[in-house]
Amino acid sequence: MGRRKLTLKQERFVDEYLIDLNGTQSAIRAGYSAKTAGQIAEKLLRKAEIRELLAARMKERGDRTAVTADRVLLEAARLALFDPRRLFNDDGSPKGIHELDDDTAAAVSGIEVLEQFEGSGKDRVFVGYLKKYRVADKNSALEKLFKHHGLYERDNKQKTDPLSELLKGLTGNVFGAGAAAAGGDEDED
Repeated sequence: MGRRKLTLKQERFVDEYLIDLNGTQSAIRAGYSAKTAGQIAEKLLRKAEIRELLAARMKERGDRTAVTADRVLLEAARLALFDPRRLFNDDGSPKGIHELDDDTAAAVSGIEVLEQFEGSGKDRVFVGYLKKYRVADKNSALEKLFKHHGLYERDNKQKTDPLSELLKGLTGNVFGAGAAAAGGDEDED
């Protein structure tokens, strides 16, 4: 049995979802009621046809733009692991932008170059440039990598109360079995 074809509205939802990955707003922009957009988006995103089309379009976009999950992780790693010493020559002078290696250049979020003069009027003489590099937020990049690698989840598991975890495990295995046998399973759709 083949997959059902998506409606024009559902296809529009997919197009809108690819813009910002916000289901509720995508549903509204696709023409669904603002009042029920959250529930509609949730239902749409569970449909296999929608998920398949989203995956295909995301892959197409990744191929077209060369922005892949691997590339995004690489860029986050460049920011997170940035070493400011690489902005300087061995003598302590700042490197020019063309002298920076790719990883260091990726961490630079802005450059300000000011001409420096001494004297005034006819006696004014150019003495050099003042270079100011602004670098991306390292903590933000580290936090994103922590989340990607599940490091917060591991940390949170270490902070749980062992007694609560034991009781939770027993409730699901021992008490849950009796409740299910008695017909008390409320999670069934």
